[in-house]
Amino acid sequence: MIGKTFEKASFAGGCFWCMVKPFKDWDGIHDIVSGYMGGHVTDPTYEDVKKGDSGHLEVVEITYDPTKFPYDKLLELFWQQIDPTDAEGQFQDRGHSYTTAIFYYTDKQRELAEISKEKLGASGIFNKPIVTPIRPAETFYRAEEYHQDYYKKEKVHYEEDRARSGRDTFIENHWT
Repeated sequence: MIGKTFEKASFAGGCFWCMVKPFKDWDGIHDIVSGYMGGHVTDPTYEDVKKGDSGHLEVVEITYDPTKFPYDKLLELFWQQIDPTDAEGQFQDRGHSYTTAIFYYTDKQRELAEISKEKLGASGIFNKPIVTPIRPAETFYRAEEYHQDYYKKEKVHYEEDRARSGRDTFIENHWT
């Protein structure tokens, strides 16, 4: 770790359980933490966020080495995990806490996110507008430990939930 410069990226893509695994095993990704961001409640719990009145979104905070995995590659991978045209949630998970967002930490991240969003909108992949907002990063609150790496800890439940969600079918229809 000595001598390496890591940066942070935070993305809301609906259920944070489904947003960890796609980023996990890439060279240059150091850590991924599930948590909450963007709301008005300090130290929210999963129940606070799930109720929908905390203002927070479920997010993943990614610590990465930009020399090995640049931010624009993170953005590309992020877009391929979500329905960027759905402002009401993601797949089976509905409500504000499951909506999408890109949270930027620097002006360069904001600029790259805006370019990426414009490019996606112009690509013709979707016939509806891209509604995922690009917002300044706020305080990140780590989710409870049982949410961390949920896809490993509760493999059967995770796989059943993901299969039922419609996420994989959507990804297959739009990105493969």
